[in-house]
Amino acid sequence: MELSARDAHRLSVAPMMDWTDRHCRVFHRQMTRRAMLYTEMVTAPAIVHGPKPRLLDYSPQEHPIALQLGGSDPMELAQATKIAEAWRYDEVNLNCGCPSDRVQSGCFGAVLMERPALVADCVRAMQGETDAPVTVKCRIGVDDQDPETVLPAFIETLAGAGVRHIIIHARKAWLQGLSPKENREIPPLDHALVVAMKHRFPELTICINGGITTLAQARALLDQGLDGVMIGRAAYHDPASVLIGADALWGDSFAPDPLTVVDAMRPYIADHLSQGGRLHQITRHMLGLFTGKPGARHWRRVLSEGASREGAGLSVLDRALEEVRVGV
Repeated sequence: MELSARDAHRLSVAPMMDWTDRHCRVFHRQMTRRAMLYTEMVTAPAIVHGPKPRLLDYSPQEHPIALQLGGSDPMELAQATKIAEAWRYDEVNLNCGCPSDRVQSGCFGAVLMERPALVADCVRAMQGETDAPVTVKCRIGVDDQDPETVLPAFIETLAGAGVRHIIIHARKAWLQGLSPKENREIPPLDHALVVAMKHRFPELTICINGGITTLAQARALLDQGLDGVMIGRAAYHDPASVLIGADALWGDSFAPDPLTVVDAMRPYIADHLSQGGRLHQITRHMLGLFTGKPGARHWRRVLSEGASREGAGLSVLDRALEEVRVGV
């Protein structure tokens, strides 16, 4: 069934560096057929000058999938978007929220909150090179900015550039004095401000990110009028609790149990191994599948110790699974 842009984003999994690679996304897709999945942030210069298939390839089963780009040069972002068009992503997203030092030195990520006119130029350039929606992920503000003033002005500028969908991480980013990890935890959440932005800009698709760890929280925020909820670390560390059953947000009964999820991953893992891949490249994303269930600690131990060994294959997965079945 074809989903509208707003419907497709009722729940999404946040782009997370070193986490949401293609293997992670295939794993997540076994638990939800509906949620929008995002790539890790890929910089525009990397796509323009680097190994394009390695950066952009994904499995067809990952749809719906969004490519997140990092950059601040409109021409370079346009070039990267044009290159990525051949991969047919469902969405291209511009990162205006990452606070890391590396991102700041490249003048992209959260620092772009201070340069809305430049962001508008970037998205216009990107829109000219793709048929997919160009979206923006941002913070409510940075450093000493007043979010209640800055955020609506930022959104208005983006809307004027043709952006129809914005994902807002409901915390400020402190570009000096806080690490990226601290920026995910210390600045206070302001979910109410993001809800207010939806009421102020009802014609836009407004999604919220930050501090959301359960499906119950996601439903409560959707009930307040938001178009979508993006879940980050909880979808990685305890994926079953937030992704299995998530399709009920669309009225879909799809909800496989964790054992079924493991079985569904077997053909993908076997194919990866047959092409010379390593088991741990996939199973490192699966460690949290049984969180809170009997045998979960032993499942993690067997996979952590065994999957990185030379020649490790599906038998390691079987041994880990036995630990869970014994605990059931």
